[in-house]
Amino acid sequence: MQVQVVDYRAPDAAEKFTRSLHETGFGVLTNHPIRQALVEKIYADWLAFFNGDGKDAYAFSKETQDGWFSTQISETAKGATLKDIKEYFHVYPWGRIPPQLKEDALTYYREANALAEELLGWVEKYTPPDIAARYREPLSNMIKGSTKTLLRVLRYPPLTGQEPAGSLRAAAHGDINLLTILPAANEPGLQVLGKDNAWHDVPCDFGTLTINIGDMLQEASEGYYPSTQHRVVNPTGEGATKSRVSLPLFLHPRDNVVLSDRYTADSYLNERLRELGVKT
Repeated sequence: MQVQVVDYRAPDAAEKFTRSLHETGFGVLTNHPIRQALVEKIYADWLAFFNGDGKDAYAFSKETQDGWFSTQISETAKGATLKDIKEYFHVYPWGRIPPQLKEDALTYYREANALAEELLGWVEKYTPPDIAARYREPLSNMIKGSTKTLLRVLRYPPLTGQEPAGSLRAAAHGDINLLTILPAANEPGLQVLGKDNAWHDVPCDFGTLTINIGDMLQEASEGYYPSTQHRVVNPTGEGATKSRVSLPLFLHPRDNVVLSDRYTADSYLNERLRELGVKT
């Protein structure tokens, strides 16, 4: 399996990138506009937040799904029995954000969202006409006015050796949304399941940007764009003593967008949140 690494500035970037998404569910961009210095600052500042004791004041809300999700209430991937070894914070422009972290987080949210919108436009442009005819509305229109696009700041804590047998930092899963934008984390570990049914490391050189298809785009495209299973494996050796921080942006449509005969965006999201155990 070959996840395509594409130079964002190349004249054929949109075509090559979209082909990689169709063939593998993933694409990797270099020379993209996301500022590495901002990403590294967010990693350092949020790691200090996760290591501190002020996070309890931001405990997540089941109603709004914003705030801090502890390792005790972390997600259990669909089909898995053990919780992921992670904690995370859900950032929305309308949600609760620690004041000292707010400016950088919202700056990144705006910049990553703008790039995500551009990449969704690439996908729309290079979708074959017979597939595009099945979209209930243009992809670029699905996100207009959306309040659900989510920035998740993730921390995978150092391993203690007391983790339940078989538990992973993130068990195999597909994302819920349209597209996910993910700067390379500060530590490796992300793998994608290939058509050969083997796990493959996703390129994670610092400064690269990984993009993957979410379940909603798979649903809307009737499987043309596959929402590929991926996971974050547990490190060994010195890596096990380090926290891993990552910063995915999940591009979501408006609630009332019709994805298929089976689902609206809202009904799909609520079904998955119940499956993950973070909503009743």
